[in-house]
Amino acid sequence: MRASILALTAATTASVALAQPHKHQHAHLHEMNKRTQTETSWISGPTAYAFMLDGKSISVDEVCNGVASNKLKWADAAPAGLCSTSASASSRSDATSASSTAASTSGAAKSAAAFYQNSSSRGPSSAATSTVAVSSASDAPAAASSWGAWNASGSGQGVDSAFPDGELDCSNFPSSYGAVALDYLGMGGWSGLQAVTFGSSAITHIVTGISGETCTEGMMCSYACPPGYQKSQWPSTQGSTGQSVGGIQCKGGKLHLTNSALSPNLCIPGEGGVEAKNSASGVVAICRTDYPGTESETIPVELQSGETNQLANPNAGTYYTWQGKGTSAQYYLNPIGTSASEGCHWGTAGSNKGNWAPINFGVGYKDGKTWLSIFQNKPTTTNKYEGTVEIQGDVSDKCIYQNGQYCGATGCNADGCTVAVNSGTATFVVSD
Repeated sequence: MRASILALTAATTASVALAQPHKHQHAHLHEMNKRTQTETSWISGPTAYAFMLDGKSISVDEVCNGVASNKLKWADAAPAGLCSTSASASSRSDATSASSTAASTSGAAKSAAAFYQNSSSRGPSSAATSTVAVSSASDAPAAASSWGAWNASGSGQGVDSAFPDGELDCSNFPSSYGAVALDYLGMGGWSGLQAVTFGSSAITHIVTGISGETCTEGMMCSYACPPGYQKSQWPSTQGSTGQSVGGIQCKGGKLHLTNSALSPNLCIPGEGGVEAKNSASGVVAICRTDYPGTESETIPVELQSGETNQLANPNAGTYYTWQGKGTSAQYYLNPIGTSASEGCHWGTAGSNKGNWAPINFGVGYKDGKTWLSIFQNKPTTTNKYEGTVEIQGDVSDKCIYQNGQYCGATGCNADGCTVAVNSGTATFVVSD
């Protein structure tokens, strides 16, 4: 899915200026089927918007009604069709689903793109959310010491070690350099595989690897990092029609860095200041999309009951950009009792797992602010999450999912809520 930003600023007296969006977005279609049918393609979908005014969330209805009654006004050109009859349904369905990355008063948006199989069954909906947040260097996460039984082959050791560029055979998963092997995916520990064809100025053909394959010549081979860390490697040349590509490359039989200018390490810390806590009675799996890359929800944070761990918080100004625009992180929250090996991969319709998980988290940092969201995984599913999720800490507003509703300062809705982090660490608390 795409994420876009709309900044909302307060005007003097009774009027409000709605600033033109600084959009941070991505939307890609990754077909998952037989090996010969996994060519990656891309389509765009309708864009939906969320807004914040003076640090408070307001709905699309409030924006459109305010504009219609002349209580609000556009600072620049109005987003096309935002308040029209034809656009209102799709816009309002995701009104508060993405986290914001504009200034201190800002809003967010995401659009409805999804993943499809060749059989035309609907697959995952991977929304990127832009964000901005208050956190300091002291919040940088430490490597996780335990990731669960499924991670017996590597838990992020050596996360601060420089990768020996061009020295390791492609058959060697780099677990001694911070990468965490995801054995349950059946791809030799890699989180995603993309066989690519380079054109004169862009990657013109992408074939997504499946279980049973591993990193071989010419592939971009993506990897997971410990909680709070994010991969640092992706090629500057990306897909010709908007697809993202990520990981290190198998070239000449050896593994090569693709973004050494960003870091010689495979994993780098995010901005910190964001955690998840499991206060539920069973295991909880929170799965980040492997982005840039296949955008499948394969990057896990698994929490046993009572455990707390970091979530990666990318800086939109220094991390991966899509078509020149900053991006942030999206997570899928699986049902309570679902392990990472069960939930952090391509799911099946109606399972409430993987890309079909009912709830997404948006996490990101820009210009000194962290923005966090809890939102419905639309248009993939309208199923309700059986549990409670609340963002706790010194945050700008209330944001809680409970009894099938997302509630903030302006009330409850079926779409989502967004807050900014004022100071310290904010925590997504999951409970029964």
